[in-house]
Amino acid sequence: MSVTVCWDPAAEQPPARVAAWRSMNAAVRGDKDAWLALFHPEGVIEDPVGPSMFDQEGKGHRGHEQIAAFWEAAIAKVLRFEFVIRDSHAAGDEVANVGTITTYLPGDYRVDTDGVFVYKVDGDGLIASMRAFWETERAMATARQVRS
Repeated sequence: MSVTVCWDPAAEQPPARVAAWRSMNAAVRGDKDAWLALFHPEGVIEDPVGPSMFDQEGKGHRGHEQIAAFWEAAIAKVLRFEFVIRDSHAAGDEVANVGTITTYLPGDYRVDTDGVFVYKVDGDGLIASMRAFWETERAMATARQVRS
């Protein structure tokens, strides 16, 4: 499992960029507890933004209980993640990362999800919100069977 980022995480970075990087790394490691600890207790995830297979009403997953349920529905089933962040724009307490998340799924399937992933942190550097802008149909069009 690997993470590819276009910034040096060892260099001083804005808090939102650091939180995003830690979130990606926790997902790659499959470390639900570490990932959940990155979120403010009243944080919210919209991934993707709007109604989706993970959020029928499109209201987001709010608070640790719902965020943990999102992990089980969307992250736990992935065998392997690869993150390629092609660009990252930090401003204030937010960062917008532009990139591709490749997921390897049971049955030797691979899906590439291109998107913009926006993280907002609170004063303590905890993730207050994560909003992922990507298109389900576009991602599903990349689904293919591969030998991993």
